[in-house]
Amino acid sequence: MGITPVAGLLVCAALPLAGQSGAKNGEWTTYAGDLGATRYAPLDQINASNFGKLEVAWRFKTDSLGPRPEYQYEGTPLVVHGILYCTAGSRRAVVALNAATGEMLWMHSENEGKRGEMAPRQLSGHGVSYWTDGQEERIIYVTAGYRMIALNAKTGVPVPTFGVNGVVDLKLDDDQEIDLVNGEVGLHSTPLVAGDVVVVGAAHKAGGTPVSFKHVKGYVRGYDARTGKRLWIFHTIPQSGEFGIETWLNDSWSYTGNTGVWAQMSADEKTNTLYLPVELPTGDYYGGHRPGAGLFGESLVALDLKTGKRKWHYQLVHHGLWDMDIPCAPILTDITIDGRTVPAVAQPTKQSFLYVFNRVTGKPIWPIEERPVPKGDVPGEWYSPTQPFPTKPPGYDTQGVSIDDLIDYTPELREEAIKLVSKYKIGPIFTPPVVSKIDGPLAAITAPGSTGGTNWPGGSYDPEQHILYVFSQTTIAALGLVPPTNGRSDMNFIQGSAVPGARTPSGGVGSPPEPGEPAPARGGAGRGQAGLGEGGGQGLSVHGLPLLKPPYGRITAINLDKGEIVWQIAHGETPDNVRNNPALKGVNIPRTGRSGLLGVLVTKTLVIAGEAGFFTTPNGQRGAMLRAYDKATGKEVGAVYMPAPQTGSPMTYMLNGQQYIVLAISGAGYSGELVAFRLGA
Repeated sequence: MGITPVAGLLVCAALPLAGQSGAKNGEWTTYAGDLGATRYAPLDQINASNFGKLEVAWRFKTDSLGPRPEYQYEGTPLVVHGILYCTAGSRRAVVALNAATGEMLWMHSENEGKRGEMAPRQLSGHGVSYWTDGQEERIIYVTAGYRMIALNAKTGVPVPTFGVNGVVDLKLDDDQEIDLVNGEVGLHSTPLVAGDVVVVGAAHKAGGTPVSFKHVKGYVRGYDARTGKRLWIFHTIPQSGEFGIETWLNDSWSYTGNTGVWAQMSADEKTNTLYLPVELPTGDYYGGHRPGAGLFGESLVALDLKTGKRKWHYQLVHHGLWDMDIPCAPILTDITIDGRTVPAVAQPTKQSFLYVFNRVTGKPIWPIEERPVPKGDVPGEWYSPTQPFPTKPPGYDTQGVSIDDLIDYTPELREEAIKLVSKYKIGPIFTPPVVSKIDGPLAAITAPGSTGGTNWPGGSYDPEQHILYVFSQTTIAALGLVPPTNGRSDMNFIQGSAVPGARTPSGGVGSPPEPGEPAPARGGAGRGQAGLGEGGGQGLSVHGLPLLKPPYGRITAINLDKGEIVWQIAHGETPDNVRNNPALKGVNIPRTGRSGLLGVLVTKTLVIAGEAGFFTTPNGQRGAMLRAYDKATGKEVGAVYMPAPQTGSPMTYMLNGQQYIVLAISGAGYSGELVAFRLGA
């Protein structure tokens, strides 16, 4: 059936297009392979016929790069001219390795003292960025203490002409006063380097239990890649007289914070357009102190790359109450509709919707409807009467919670699940949080939870077939609110439970920490593994089993020319605590997939992703598998063993005639390590 173009498509089809070709020349020069965040490399030496024969080429352990080992290693390396660059270790060192052997060539590390210890985003983060003018080469990264440093790519020595002796203090020149030691702002994502502009976002602590409704604002800034001079700043919360300020009632713009871009960004250099995935304002589950829709919270915003001026925006969630931050890089695509090439941007989300827009005009490719959503009854809260719902593509993971979504391996388990949820409020997506009451409801159970759907690793895109691939996890969050006690916060309500002694972590009941938060020194599941149980990380459980039906983790292939799902598979082996659960004795359990936070890699013929948790292999080993699927059908075509789960997204490159796949692994009891695979001789 034909698809009718929306207004604006025909005009834009005549404009210059910046088609994405993925990583070029066998290298991997930016976090997601290219500035369009495709995570695609047109390599095929490793294919369906030989993937299972991959061997470990080299390994790089990160334990000595900091005062303690890291168990939440989320980095994705770059490879340029045969050198691999990445952050590593609990002090966020930068390392340069021989990409063929793993030999360390140089290392740079900053001991930021108290400032680093107080940082909201610690550990090694997601990596580095690369800049060159064709002669000079630099590695640029942001420290845990929120300082941007430019290093000579050949030596690792700070570039003296950048900032002050190679350093730009990002807590300065931010149009607000920020305490240099205790100011709660940082970044775990890599800066975006496009041309001679470096763009830096901002991240904060998890916002379920803020100390105050007054908070640091997460502005976005552009810098000169040569000098480190600030070129522009974009106020993600408008200031007086700026566009969008009318969406902040009662002057709430003046004190509300957050609304940063903690995720990766993307850019179209041909049109000088930067795409920002913006998080929600303070706090995550109560917005009574910030009445109004609150632009540019949870909005996709397009800026002029060189000036920072807004080109267009689209708010995906109005006045968010669910921690549905836009968590990952928008993916730039050139798709075909009715025979015409259309420049598009596709945004995966925590809510498991893929929002697709004309990336020049900001018009939805397919209609996005404003539909009524449930209104809550939390005192002092402001509720948006509607939320945007894409009509295409369909949601790609569980949305909302109904009785039909509950575990049903056996009638007895279903009955216990029904009894459990009777103490809670359940409903469709955008069911708002409730005040927790001992006699019920204890909380609103929502799906996807704040770590459900797609998170910071984002998706990938095949520019030849116009197929987008995205991992998602099926999780829930129990959103209960309580008045703060003992001066814990000046908010009217924070996340918590009326049940005495109930666990109320910053990420919420059933939610791991926010990205970049420190995991426990040993055995820390952290955000990288969606901890809280090996069976789905869902918190609420029935006989130790996740409350919702599997799959707990899945990969979905979406045709962007048609807005349709091509295939969907459960990704990841069935967890041990599900497979061996006494309540399931005698029950045939198909592969359930695993929850976690995963990025997928696409090559000429394969979709490649590791597993997000440990399991016991048939030969008795504890570990995880790196799996490959036929990208056209989703059929598994090979797997290789890893001693720990994937926690950083995989990348690939060609060097000396051999294709390598490298990824970061870590987890409970296994500290951070880069592992490189290639075919044997």
